[in-house]
Amino acid sequence: MEATSLLRLLSVTSLLSCTTDQARLTLSPSSSQFFKDDFVSLSCEEDDSSAGWTLRRNTTRETRTQCGADWGTSAGSSCKINYVLPWYSGVYWCESREGATSQSINITVSGGAVILQSPVLPVMEGENITLICRTQTSSDLPADFYKHGSLIIDRPTGHVTILHVSKADEGVYRCNIRGHGESPPSWISVTEKPTTTAPPTTSAPPPEPTTASSAASPPNSAPLQQVFTVVRYLVVFCPYVISTVLMVSLYRHRPTGNHLSVSMVMTPPTHAEQGLDDDHDDVTTEHQF
Repeated sequence: MEATSLLRLLSVTSLLSCTTDQARLTLSPSSSQFFKDDFVSLSCEEDDSSAGWTLRRNTTRETRTQCGADWGTSAGSSCKINYVLPWYSGVYWCESREGATSQSINITVSGGAVILQSPVLPVMEGENITLICRTQTSSDLPADFYKHGSLIIDRPTGHVTILHVSKADEGVYRCNIRGHGESPPSWISVTEKPTTTAPPTTSAPPPEPTTASSAASPPNSAPLQQVFTVVRYLVVFCPYVISTVLMVSLYRHRPTGNHLSVSMVMTPPTHAEQGLDDDHDDVTTEHQF
């Protein structure tokens, strides 16, 4: 039953923590657990006093009840409880007339003999926290400390300090004092450290190069680039130039069209030449007979 109630209160706490903080709830003494009949004072530290902040709570018996109705004494934005009772365990927060809420806190009132004093508000990453296991009469008895039900350390002094907390240290803690009993569980919340952006640093302009540094600087690469450009053009255009020269040379040395026509054209014979041909034919004929 107690575990179910704790889970229910933690759920309400997570819902309330999603609201916009316009007031901050403080608790004195600053602890998440109290003994029955302890004195507790809660206060809403306001950014806007005209908002009319009041203290409210959710318990296993009541929902959204206001300080001064049937519990506590209201004094402006503060609430004093002279004698807390076990059923006062629950979620407390500040609320304005417009419905804005502050960050909530979870208070546990124990009717037993042992409580665990731990931070009631979330702890920032990198901070140190101290857990104190105590009875109503002593806070330096040997105690065992547990996280999520597993023993993490035993201390003869009754308190332990966790250095440079991180998100890995977040969880449910409790303690046990042999011969006296065990404390109720407490949830310790760790918030991530906000990242801050460093302003840009202004640096002086680099000094002007001196004569010595100029002499040591690499030579100008402009001539090399020009040579590279000429070589590149030669490599690209040389094949075209060579092919053109070869074609011109072949064209000049091939037989021309006029010579071909002279060798092939035969002129008709004249009458005299025709007569001579006839005479030759006759002579040949006569020679054959």
